[in-house]
Amino acid sequence: MNKYRKETGIPVKVLFSGSIIISMMLLAAALTIFSYFYSRTTLTQQVEANARQTTLSLEKQIENVTATAEHSVMLLQLDPLTTLESLDARLDRIPLLASMMKMNHILSAIYVGYEDGDFFLLRALKNQTARSQVAAPDNATYLLQAIDRTESGEIKQTRWQFFDADLTPLAPPIQPDDYTYDPRQRPWFQHAHSQTGLVLTKPYAFYTTNEVGSTFAIYDAKTQATTGVDVSIEDLSTFMRQLSPEAEIQMAIVDEDQHVLGHNKASGSLVAFDSLSQATLKTANQLEHTPFTELLAQPSNTQKLDQFQLGNETWYGIRLPLNSFSNQEWQLLYALPQSFLLQGVHRNLTNQLLLSGGAILILMLFGWLVGRSISRPLHLLSEEVSKLSSFDFSHKISVSSPVREINILSSLTDHMALTIHNFQSISHTLAHDPDLERMLEQVSNHLLAITSSKAGAVYLFDAKAQLMRRATQTNLDGPQTIMCESSDWLMLRPTLANALNAKQKQLFLTPLMDRDDSILGMLVLQIQEGTHINLETFQHFMDEVSGAAATAISTRRQFEAQQALLDGIIRLLADAIDAKSAYTSGHCERVPELAEMLADEAIRSHSGDFADFTMSENERREFHIAAWLHDCGKITSPVHVVDKATKLETIYNRIHEVRTRFEVLWRDADIEYLNGVIAGQDEACLAQQKQRRQSQLQADFAFIAEANIGGEFMAQEDIEQIHRIAQQTWTRHFSDRLGLSQDEQQLLPDTEEILPAQEHLLADKAAHIETWGDRRPMVEADNPDNVWGFDMELPDQAFNKGELYNLSVQRGTLTDEERFVIKDHMVQTIKMLSSLPFPDELKNVPNIAGNHHEQLDGTGYPRKLNIQQLSVQDRILAIADVFEALTASDRPYKTGKTISESLTILARMVHNHHLDGALFKLFVESETYLTYANTFLKPEQIDDVDKSQLWQLAGLDAERA
Repeated sequence: MNKYRKETGIPVKVLFSGSIIISMMLLAAALTIFSYFYSRTTLTQQVEANARQTTLSLEKQIENVTATAEHSVMLLQLDPLTTLESLDARLDRIPLLASMMKMNHILSAIYVGYEDGDFFLLRALKNQTARSQVAAPDNATYLLQAIDRTESGEIKQTRWQFFDADLTPLAPPIQPDDYTYDPRQRPWFQHAHSQTGLVLTKPYAFYTTNEVGSTFAIYDAKTQATTGVDVSIEDLSTFMRQLSPEAEIQMAIVDEDQHVLGHNKASGSLVAFDSLSQATLKTANQLEHTPFTELLAQPSNTQKLDQFQLGNETWYGIRLPLNSFSNQEWQLLYALPQSFLLQGVHRNLTNQLLLSGGAILILMLFGWLVGRSISRPLHLLSEEVSKLSSFDFSHKISVSSPVREINILSSLTDHMALTIHNFQSISHTLAHDPDLERMLEQVSNHLLAITSSKAGAVYLFDAKAQLMRRATQTNLDGPQTIMCESSDWLMLRPTLANALNAKQKQLFLTPLMDRDDSILGMLVLQIQEGTHINLETFQHFMDEVSGAAATAISTRRQFEAQQALLDGIIRLLADAIDAKSAYTSGHCERVPELAEMLADEAIRSHSGDFADFTMSENERREFHIAAWLHDCGKITSPVHVVDKATKLETIYNRIHEVRTRFEVLWRDADIEYLNGVIAGQDEACLAQQKQRRQSQLQADFAFIAEANIGGEFMAQEDIEQIHRIAQQTWTRHFSDRLGLSQDEQQLLPDTEEILPAQEHLLADKAAHIETWGDRRPMVEADNPDNVWGFDMELPDQAFNKGELYNLSVQRGTLTDEERFVIKDHMVQTIKMLSSLPFPDELKNVPNIAGNHHEQLDGTGYPRKLNIQQLSVQDRILAIADVFEALTASDRPYKTGKTISESLTILARMVHNHHLDGALFKLFVESETYLTYANTFLKPEQIDDVDKSQLWQLAGLDAERA
C-alpha cells in the first residue's frame, strides 16, 4: 500500500512574513493604546480649559453689561427727570431715555420711582411677551408706563402709551384702571433705600415683560428719587450659544438657588408661573433633557471635570463660579456627552488602526514577496505534483525559478502530466463520442500533443473497395485515398509508406486492428525533426493507443449496424402492418414523414405557442421510432374486422348464405305452384301467386343486400323493414352441427336438434355470440390488473355475429364489438411497446405511439387523456395520423380526399376539441400539408385552400391565426 509521508517544518515565506507581521502588530497595538489614552486625557483637559475660558468670557460679558448699566444709572441720577413733579414735564424727557436704550441695547427699561409713589418708565419692547395689560401695536418700539399720585398717595393719573422707533405716538394714551403699580413696594426700591450707593438685585422676572434680568438702582437723598434700569440677562443665552456652537455641549448659568439665568440650548422662556400666575425663574431640574440635575448632584466641589451617567449615556461636566458679582453666587454648568468628546479620539483610533493595518498589509506583502520569491517555485511544483498524485492531469505545469534544476524538473513534470491527460482524453473520447469521424479527429489531436508531432492523420480501410480512405488529418499533406492490393499489414505497409512518402517526411505508421486481427485502418504521425525517440517503446505505446482506437472503431461500426438493424426491423414491422391490410397500405410509412415535417416546423417556430419548443437528438429519435410504431398494435387486429367492407362480413361475406335462403324460398314458390297444378287447381291463379311471391323475394333480397353495404346513416324505418323481412321462414333438413370446429361446437346450445327445422330468413342465434370468457381485456379503469391507465368501455361480449344485429348497424359496417376490436390496436400498441426494454432516452416511445387517438377534451381512447396530459409530440402525431388517413388514395374502399376537404375535416375536429388548434394553425400557415402533398398525393388532390374559412370552422381568431 502506498503511503504519503507528511513533511514537517515551517515554510520560508511564513518565517519571513510572520516575523514581520507579529512585530508590527505588537508595535501598532502599543502605539494605538498609548495614543488612545493620551488623546482621551488631552481632550478632558481641553474640555476643562474650554469651560474655564467660557467662564472668563461670561464674566467679561457680565462686567461689560454691569458697567454699562451702572453708567446709565449714574447719568440718569443727574437728569432733571428726578426732580420734575408733573407728568407732563416728565414726558419731555422721553427722547433722552430712548437715546440711552438705543446706545445700550442691554437696557430693557429706564425708570424713576418717587418718594410719593409716582412712577415714570420707558420700556423697550424688543423682548415683550403677552403679559402686557394692553396689547401693543405691531410696530411698537417703546412703551411708556407712568403713575401720578396726589400728596395723600391716591392715584391721580395713569398712562400707558406706545411709540414707534421715532417716538411717534401710535395711539392715544391709555389710562388702565387696574394699573396700581407702587414702586415703593418693589425690591429694587427698598434695596436702594437700605444702603448707600448703587445696588444690584438678584435676577427675577420683570413685572411687565417677564424677561429674566436684574435691576441696577440708586437712591438720591437730595431729590428723594430712586432711579433704576432693568438689564435683561437673557442675552447671556445668546452669548453662550455663540461661545459654544456645538449642538452637543450644554451650558447654563444658575444662582445659589439653582435658578437658571441663562442656557445655550434654551428654546423657550426661562420663566415659569406658579399656581397664582406669578412669574418665577425655572430651576435646573425643570429643564427637559439636560444633564444639569445630575451635574449639580455630583458631590465633587473641586472645580474639576466630573464623569457621570445620564440614562444610557456617559457625560463629562464641570461647575465653575462666576466672580463678576461679589454679592451673588452664580455658577457656570458645563457638560458634554462622552460620545461627542471622544468622537475625535475614536476617529483617530480608527485611522490609526487603518494605518497600522495598511502598514501591516504592506509589510505582509513585502514579507510574502520575499518568502515567495524563494519558496514559490518549490511550493508550486509540489502542489502540481500533488495534483498528479490525486489523478488531476488537466493543469499545465509551468514553474519559473532562478534555479535551473527546478526549471528542468518543472518541464519534465509538465510533459508527463500532459501525456497522461491526453491519454485520459483519448480514452474518454473513444468511450463516449458517438461520431466516428469526430472521435478520430480528437484522438489524432491528442496523439499529436502527446508525441509532440508536427502533423497526423487517420485512415480507415474500406474492405469492399480495397482502399485506405482518409477520415481526418491535422497539418498533414497526404492523399485522400490509397489503393491497397492486400489486407495484410505486413504486405500493405510498404505500399502505404511509399504513397505517403513516409521516409522523407519522417512519418510513423501504426495499424488499427480489430479483435480478429483484421485491418480497420492506420494512424500516421509526423515526428518533429531532430527528435530522438526510442522506437521500440514508442511502438509499444502506439500499439496500445491504436488498439483502443481500433476497438472504438469496431464498436462504433457495430453500434451503427445495430441501429440500422433496429431501424430495419421497425420498418419491416410497419411494412408488415401496411401489407396485412390493403385498407391501410402505406399508412405506417407516410405518417412518420408527415409527423416529422410538422415537428420540424414547430422547432423552427420562434414565436407563438411553440417559441420554446425544441427536441434534442435523443428526443428526435424517440419521436421517429414512436411515429413508425404508432400502429404496431394492428398486427394483432383481425383482418376480417379491419377490412370489414359489409355488415355481414366475417371471414367472408355472409350475404351469400342469405341469398341461398332466398333461393330456397324461390324454389319453394316453384314447388308450391307445381303441386297446385298437379292437384288440379287454377293454373293461372297459381302462376300469379308464384310471380307475386318471387317478385317480393327479389325486392326483399335487394333491400337486404343494399342494407349490407352500409352507409353514413340508416333510418329506423329501414331497420324495421329488415326485421319484417326476417320473419319469413324456411325449412332446414340438414344438421347445422356437422363439420364444425371445436370452438364452433362450444357456441351451440345444449338442446337436441329436431329436423326438419323451421328457421327465420334472418336471425340472431346463440351461436352468433362469442363471450369474453378468460380473454376479457384489462382496459377498464377499475380493473386492478390495468397498469397502463386504460379507460375504455368494454362491450358485453367479444363478438356478436347476429345477422339482424349486424344488418341493423346504423353507421358504417362495424358493430360496437368490432369497433372495440379496432380501438384495441392502441391498447396492444402500448402494451407491446411497454414490454420492450427501451433505454431512458427512448422511454416515451410507448406513450407517443399510443396517444395519437386521444382527444384534447378527454374523450379519446384508450386512456381518455386531456390536453394537459398530452405532449406536443402526441398532438403532432394525432394530426399527422388523421390527415394521412383522409388523403390516402390507396384504400380499396374509398378515394383519397382533396387537401381542402381534409383540412376542413381537421378544422371541425379542432372546433370540437379533438385536435390541437395551435398545431393546426402551424400546419396550415407553414403549408406543411402542401409539402407533404407534393410528395405523396395525386395532382388532382391538390387544390386551393381558403384559410379564412378554416379559421372560422376551427373557431380560431383570424388575427391570431
